[in-house]
Amino acid sequence: MAMKVEGRISGGSLYIFLNGELDEYNAAAARGAADGIIEQNLACNRVVFDLSGVRFMDSAGIGFLIGRYKKLKRSSTPAYIQSPDPAADKILSMSGIYSLIPKL
Repeated sequence: MAMKVEGRISGGSLYIFLNGELDEYNAAAARGAADGIIEQNLACNRVVFDLSGVRFMDSAGIGFLIGRYKKLKRSSTPAYIQSPDPAADKILSMSGIYSLIPKL
């Protein structure tokens, strides 16, 4: 199933909603979609990745998040993660990614 990526702006923050499986099969398309949304909204003061719709995530999902973090860091835009399911939260915690992209 293809990953669905949507962006919404609220109160100066860009929320990127990910829906589907964030794995090696979907990561490239999700990366392109998320980068396009970010580039269209560079004036936002922060980006929040909402993972409430992510049903599965593997190391490609970690790579996706770290790549977006690096892209945002170049423009000094902070990134955050919100609403990961318990399985994704465990993977994210073990990876140490919350030290780069804090969980809200």
